[in-house]
Amino acid sequence: MNSLRFLALSLTLVVAPWSTADELNGQDFPTDDPIIRAIWAQGMEAGSQVESLAQALMDSIGPRLSGSPGQRASWEWALSMYENWDVPARTEQYGTWRGWDRGYTHIDLVEPRRRTLNGTMLAWSPGTDGPVEGEVVVLPTLRSQAEFDAWIPTVSGKFVALWYAEPTCRAPESWQALATEESQRRLQALQQSVQAEWSSTTQGAGGVGRLAAAVEAAGAVGIIISRWSNGWGANKIFESYTGRIPSLHLSCEDYGLVHRLASNEQGPVLRVDAQAEFLGEVPVSNVVGELRGTELPNEYVVLNAHFDSWDGASGATDNGTGTIMMMEAMRILKTVLPEPRRTILVAHWGGEEQGTNGSLAFAEDHSEVIDGLQAAFNQDNGTWRVDAFKMQDFPEAAENWDRWLSVIPRDITQHTELDLMVVPESGSSDEASFICRGAQGFRLMSHYPDYRQYTWHTDLDTYDKIVFDDLRNNATLVAMLAYMASEDPRRTSNARPPLPAGQQRRGCRTPQRNSGN
Repeated sequence: MNSLRFLALSLTLVVAPWSTADELNGQDFPTDDPIIRAIWAQGMEAGSQVESLAQALMDSIGPRLSGSPGQRASWEWALSMYENWDVPARTEQYGTWRGWDRGYTHIDLVEPRRRTLNGTMLAWSPGTDGPVEGEVVVLPTLRSQAEFDAWIPTVSGKFVALWYAEPTCRAPESWQALATEESQRRLQALQQSVQAEWSSTTQGAGGVGRLAAAVEAAGAVGIIISRWSNGWGANKIFESYTGRIPSLHLSCEDYGLVHRLASNEQGPVLRVDAQAEFLGEVPVSNVVGELRGTELPNEYVVLNAHFDSWDGASGATDNGTGTIMMMEAMRILKTVLPEPRRTILVAHWGGEEQGTNGSLAFAEDHSEVIDGLQAAFNQDNGTWRVDAFKMQDFPEAAENWDRWLSVIPRDITQHTELDLMVVPESGSSDEASFICRGAQGFRLMSHYPDYRQYTWHTDLDTYDKIVFDDLRNNATLVAMLAYMASEDPRRTSNARPPLPAGQQRRGCRTPQRNSGN
């Protein structure tokens, strides 16, 4: 430890009134490490900034779709926050993506009765150039090319409902709690029948994308889908299937209404006014902040989370919470450990939702970080408390983690599990961009089921879904992990066990550096 680092740590002790366990609300610390105590005070007590950061990002900036003005605004905001904290930060362009600016979407049922419908455009959808009215027709069961050829001319001038209608929009937990077993069996059979019939038709037509293209070419004025997320009021919002006409999404309830009206020949007519602007290929970037190491500047600890989101809501738990977690951890580290032993990077990736493009590009462009990586910590699991750490394919990592976790307060570690099973794993989020290169990337796991059901890629992924006690916990945890990994006298080992005969580890994908449009 050099003299400047010792002075910085000594000053922390002098000015910090939190240096005894009694003054920390009875919190019991496993060691007397002053930095751990200072991190706790910054992250878990009055110093925490997670709520103000989350409110600004989720409410004021909102969704961060790749290529959108919201994504650019989020970069500028993050850079301004790091500047306020005196953390050097920059954007690193890794490519371009199709630019698109979402405007207002109004979808009204005008026949056989009047009702404003709950719906929106899919991402990168064309708009309507003013209000457009049209009757709704549903995709029928088509068993042959001849049936398809006979049906396709009938869609001209119509809105085409290309998805199946859910038999129920009541959440499964309600059925399981209140319905009879016989009702549940009948519902399950009906759901399977409806989905199988729809799948047979769409697969026979070459998939939903090709079917949408055929409908568009035949003169339809728009397509309508509904991807229910299997929970109360939750719907998955992804990307457009069309190039010239709007791709619209309706809620489970309103799609079912329109689909039933059309199926029963009751003449549903929609009026749609959808505003959108294509902006051409625009730059896409990662945001990278850095605390330069004083003793081992060419060895790295990387805090990371993807910054982009789908735009059905605010992208709060996917992955605003991961973003805020890493930003807050970096703020804390700058406050209590301004001169770390190893370099600590924070990376906010672009393009994860299109295939981890930002992190793949960073790893491809920064071999020095891969070669010098001590550990990379990624979070992409929603708002709940981090509860597990997988050792991925690095058997010696468990010893490091056990050592790092041993100094972290039990209020945090009592909820976590160190998964010591070492299995060949490539990762399913941005940690994969490190693992595939043989470097230690770890995903900080959280409770998953209701995240998948209610907020992952849905129109309910908003600020109010954030659990701030857990977010404070997670930011404090990752700051402590970064501190331990940075100051550890030992270099982590990337040794991996041989695989059984015939098995291979997954290689790295090539990042997609433009949208191809």
